[in-house]
Amino acid sequence: MKKLSLFFAIALVVMAFSAGSVVAGDTLAGIQKRGKLRVGMEPGYMPFELTNQKGEIIGFDVDMAKRMAKGMGVELELVSTAWDGIIPALMTDKFDIIMSGMTLTQQRNMTINFATPYILIGQTILLKKDLEGEVKSYKDLNNAKYTVASKLGTTGEQATKRMIPKAKYISYETEQEGVIELVNGKIDAFVYDLPFNVIAVGQKGKGKIVHLDQPFTKEPLAWGIRKDDPDFLNWLNNFMSQVKYDGVYEKIYHKWFQDETWLKEIQ
Repeated sequence: MKKLSLFFAIALVVMAFSAGSVVAGDTLAGIQKRGKLRVGMEPGYMPFELTNQKGEIIGFDVDMAKRMAKGMGVELELVSTAWDGIIPALMTDKFDIIMSGMTLTQQRNMTINFATPYILIGQTILLKKDLEGEVKSYKDLNNAKYTVASKLGTTGEQATKRMIPKAKYISYETEQEGVIELVNGKIDAFVYDLPFNVIAVGQKGKGKIVHLDQPFTKEPLAWGIRKDDPDFLNWLNNFMSQVKYDGVYEKIYHKWFQDETWLKEIQ
């Protein structure tokens, strides 16, 4: 999960309010007048948004944004934005919507509005192949005989310490280091975000590690918009319902979370 820089983000937003530069109102009318949907994202959270070998931004959120723009009958503009400034940029009309794997939190919701969450992720477990069948959930790992790891300073580390307290815990500086140690049999399990774990199994863990892919924490991701814009919020919620009804969402989900073809674009 991306770390919060909420304090600084809110401070910048307050400054924008005081300067009279915050934009609120009818975003849909602005999109139609402009003929373009502007989407803010930080392309560094696979598989939601990332940069391929050609320098293009691709990912789950990108494909959803393309479908959204098509539904509006307008062009799509992707606005690459640093994570710690993404909320202030939205508030000052640098783009119309945040589509960047953002977790819906109560703190963020005090500053911006969120559409209905489009995906629920959380912490999942990469498991040593030898333990397949013996360990079926995080509860089975709560034993001193197991060594469980995660990345230092993440929600994975927090969840492991809170929910698997009896296991021996090790932290790593990077996700990649944790996966390598698991593949090499140095640890029994690695706890981290669902999207990363899906990719790790496809890239490094085939036949060597097992993915217990049911999250044992809940982190809803949602699109962020400015407050005081009920028409845009209504449109987004209805859009989500429609793409789920007509199968578009399922196809995009399969492409990025169940198919490994896209990995060739970044290797």
